[in-house]
Amino acid sequence: MAADVLDYEILGEDMQAVVVTLDPGEAAVAESGAMLYMQDGIVMEAKLSMKSEQGGGLMGKLMEAGKRKLAGDSLFVTFFTNTSNQRRSVAFSAPLPGPVLPVNLHEHGGVLICQKDSFLCAARGVMVDIAFTRRIGAGIFGGEGFILQKISAPDGKGQAFLHAGGTMVTMTLAAGEVLRADTGCLVAFEQTVSYEIETVPGITNKLFSGEGMFNMRFRGPGTVWLQTLPFSRLADRILALSQGSN
Repeated sequence: MAADVLDYEILGEDMQAVVVTLDPGEAAVAESGAMLYMQDGIVMEAKLSMKSEQGGGLMGKLMEAGKRKLAGDSLFVTFFTNTSNQRRSVAFSAPLPGPVLPVNLHEHGGVLICQKDSFLCAARGVMVDIAFTRRIGAGIFGGEGFILQKISAPDGKGQAFLHAGGTMVTMTLAAGEVLRADTGCLVAFEQTVSYEIETVPGITNKLFSGEGMFNMRFRGPGTVWLQTLPFSRLADRILALSQGSN
């Protein structure tokens, strides 16, 4: 089933939300807890599977939900379906201050690889799966870089909305161009970009630079989206300040 085509509006400047307008019968799917408001006529339903069609069996749905949980999302996703005979709107907001990135998958080869927790909502028909790094050992110790989300649609066409912390930084890499970034600062990248998790060189850098032990290395061609304030970095700073005040 092809993904629905949604009309949308991005609200705000620094702390954004997205308002999705649904035609009769259309639906959006969102991460649990992302809804800001919905107009009368929209029906909300939590499901284990992002697949809009029926079937697949309970075991398949549980496996899909388990993979989504491993990728940083909740077990359940919520469908918002317009059951009225008029266009109605539903709005979604991110769990931390930052921008919302609207994505048309067909403009990016039908697939985006994303940081876990970056998915906000999408048109019905879009799927969220997991993508492992090529170096499992490094990923386990590298934190955010180990498990990534793969956002796709059956026919390569669909709309998705991602969120980032702080400010969004867009980097377009030429063929062979290399970019290194902190694992937590990743938002998403196109599937044409190759990536690895690599250790920071030098024992002094590992122990005293404050930048962690691992970075992500991207090689173009393709686009990489980064965030200036990942939630993990914000949480660490708040924890440090709270412990210092005791």
